[in-house]
Amino acid sequence: MVKYLSFLFIAALLGFSVPVHAQTVSYSDYENDDGRDINFEIIGKMKGNFLVYKNLRWKHKLSIFDKDMNTKEIIMLDFLPEKTLNVDFIAYPDFFYMIYQYQKRNIVHCMGIKMDGDGHKLSEPVELDTTQISLFAENKIYSTINSEDKQKIMVFKIQKKNEKIHLVTLLFDQQLQLIKKSRMNMEFNDRRENYGDFLLDNEGTLAVTLATQPVNRDYSNELTLITKSPLSDSLAFHTVDLQKNYVNEVKLKIDNLNKRYLINAFFFRKNRGTADGMLSWCWNAAHADQDFSSFLEFSDSLRAESRTDGHLRDAFNEFVIRQVVVKKDGGFLLLTEDFSSQTSSANNNLNTFSPYNRYNSFYNPYTIYPNSYYSYNPYYNNYYRPYNSFANQQSTRYFYANIVLMSLNKDGKPEWTRVLHKDQMDDNDDNFLSYSTMISGGEIHFLYNLDRKNQVIADESITPEGINKRNATLKSQEKGYQFMPRLSKQVGANQLLIPCLYRAYICFAKVDL
Repeated sequence: MVKYLSFLFIAALLGFSVPVHAQTVSYSDYENDDGRDINFEIIGKMKGNFLVYKNLRWKHKLSIFDKDMNTKEIIMLDFLPEKTLNVDFIAYPDFFYMIYQYQKRNIVHCMGIKMDGDGHKLSEPVELDTTQISLFAENKIYSTINSEDKQKIMVFKIQKKNEKIHLVTLLFDQQLQLIKKSRMNMEFNDRRENYGDFLLDNEGTLAVTLATQPVNRDYSNELTLITKSPLSDSLAFHTVDLQKNYVNEVKLKIDNLNKRYLINAFFFRKNRGTADGMLSWCWNAAHADQDFSSFLEFSDSLRAESRTDGHLRDAFNEFVIRQVVVKKDGGFLLLTEDFSSQTSSANNNLNTFSPYNRYNSFYNPYTIYPNSYYSYNPYYNNYYRPYNSFANQQSTRYFYANIVLMSLNKDGKPEWTRVLHKDQMDDNDDNFLSYSTMISGGEIHFLYNLDRKNQVIADESITPEGINKRNATLKSQEKGYQFMPRLSKQVGANQLLIPCLYRAYICFAKVDL
């Protein structure tokens, strides 16, 4: 049974009033084995269906929902071996690829299969690559990324041995036909060097950042952009001049429309000091040269508005870069969030605060919206953390606070800054915290839980000019549903799928704005 809820809200667009609309929420049913220890991923919308992948230990299945979130079919993915290690998805309007890896004896196999919007196989599984590993070696060695237009797909593996990285890349086209396989070796010191997210541009060029620290646990004093062109067997290194500053929380973004690579990071004048501002650096691939490099200092007024407590100088010490949203004109938005965690031990009752460790999200799940002011939907994939029901000797308290947005033009110069105020906290479970974004009507909407117990979701939007709008909240009139906005996914121009917890079971809510 599907439950419908309607909500009224008043919206304004460019200063003009528009008629009252209704928000409609449709809930899916839960399945008996969909407890909160299940893993899941929202694949997307195809042929009018909504597809969700679910995994519990050795069981893998697809849940197919119709337009009203009624369960249309549940398909057991019996072709996946028992020792399947990882599954990735690349979704298109009417089909998707599933890239998975499994181990058989001492061989790791990387496979690909094409399926349609009804969950039916359009091909048999195809072996993409194999790797022989030793008994105690890491077996989750393959990662999958795709270009923003999804015309290029890359499967790569990284193996570390004797302070060297052995990198193998396999570049495929949209038909999953191999274009180029490359092998490369790089020096690597895991105590001082950190690689960022691996990204793929629309031409098939691989890009990644390398940050180097003076010693372990210091901020980085060297930063490099590494690129590999589609048909090359070598890497190109582009040095970022830090001007004797230190950086932390490095974020890479590809601007495909303007053929540029953007690097943003918090910078510090002193090692292990307080965050002084934001580094923004741009490499122009078309001109093979640096477009701009800027160190933007945080003003005292911004620090005062952004901090939740503590000293003014420490205001940005616990902020992380969540997203970089590229505009069509080459400008971009930086979306940052105040995050920290506190761990208490049952043995010694010590409390320690930890900085945020970014999830290893090795793919780029963006969808292009040609008519939008922004070049793509800035959906940032976060992973669900299954609930651990076993007794634990440690307790972790998560804090998610204010969101700070910074708009920069195509030359890296600041345009405007906005602060969205929120204060969220939970113990041992942060799936209900933080926020998600959705592009609708040329605005970016920020959705986050105001009150988990009362099931109220705030909706704040930002226009391209930086105007902040507070839209009507989304509140469930049906008792028992707890929303997880951070794990939601935009599946249409004004449509969102939000995971929910209902009586300890995972289900999904379709929201039509």
